[in-house]
Amino acid sequence: MCGRFALTMPPDAMAQLFDATLANDLPDVPDYNICPTNQVLGVVSGAQGRRIGAMRWGFLPHWYKSPTDGPLLINARAETIADKPAFRSAVRKRRCLIAADGFYEWEKDSEGSRLPWFVTRSDGAPMIFAGVWQMWGPEEARLPTCAIVTTEAGPDIATIHHRQPVILDPGDWPLWLGEAGKGAAKCLRATPSGGLKAWRVDPRVNSNRASGPDLIRPLDAA
Repeated sequence: MCGRFALTMPPDAMAQLFDATLANDLPDVPDYNICPTNQVLGVVSGAQGRRIGAMRWGFLPHWYKSPTDGPLLINARAETIADKPAFRSAVRKRRCLIAADGFYEWEKDSEGSRLPWFVTRSDGAPMIFAGVWQMWGPEEARLPTCAIVTTEAGPDIATIHHRQPVILDPGDWPLWLGEAGKGAAKCLRATPSGGLKAWRVDPRVNSNRASGPDLIRPLDAA
């Protein structure tokens, strides 16, 4: 799964990377501890081209009467996304890209303590997650919401956790956004061996109130 991540790329750099326009009122970056229900930067594509805007991380199906009316849907499993009532329309019609530098994952030691790791791309490129999104709420206060698509973990991090976000290469972006026709399911795969690297980080990140660049510093360098 993916329960926390970091983003340091400024919006202007994202606009250049994705060849997209920026919405107003974007969340502040850098943010080294993005948590569920926080605002994230999502890229969508439409008739006017690509657009980067703020989305609530926590997908809200249209039948939710309030944001707490059901489970907090921060992840959508690739294996079942096309069948789940909450996601099946979104995965056909409302796919997005969610930008990150990397994400946190936890393993448990023999005493049950949660040991955090930070996972990034081995090539140092931005980590772009496959996402789905949904507008929610009354017409006068519509809220864009999203979930990160996950799949079985690739060999680089499978010993840490059995799930990982679907991480898209630039060549996948047009297909996932619906710009290159059908076949987006081809993108729903784990990262091949050698594509990711991970290091232990300070357990301070276990708190959703923690912040700052030290959160992603390797533990042995702290």
